[in-house]
Amino acid sequence: MSAGHTGVTTAPAGEPVISCETPQDECGVRDVLDRLGDKWSVYVVVELAGGVLRFKELQRRIQGGISQRMLTLTVRRLERDGLVKRTVHPTIPPQVEYELTAMGHSMTHLIKALADWSIDHRPAIAAARASYDEAQEA
Repeated sequence: MSAGHTGVTTAPAGEPVISCETPQDECGVRDVLDRLGDKWSVYVVVELAGGVLRFKELQRRIQGGISQRMLTLTVRRLERDGLVKRTVHPTIPPQVEYELTAMGHSMTHLIKALADWSIDHRPAIAAARASYDEAQEA
């Protein structure tokens, strides 16, 4: 396997399914996980999966309330990563629209898979948490 390459295989029991050539090699995963793992990026991608949105419209749709500054930072990071396209229309005041790129749309399948996994495992996670909390209190 070349440096920086991530191998995904069916591994024997006890071995990692995803591995890097060396422990120091991050396989390029860290940058992607930083983007997916931040609090707002997934919400932005989910909302833009439905189509083009103007800034305020996007801000209103994000549950939990995102500040204007945080939304600006988030869409800039997503744009820098090539996941979001920003279009400025020369009107007064300027009209700015955001949409997912092809790469951004391809990420929605991963988010859907993660959401499906979360829904499927929600009862087991809740039970594990309750069991853990009970054991910690004893």
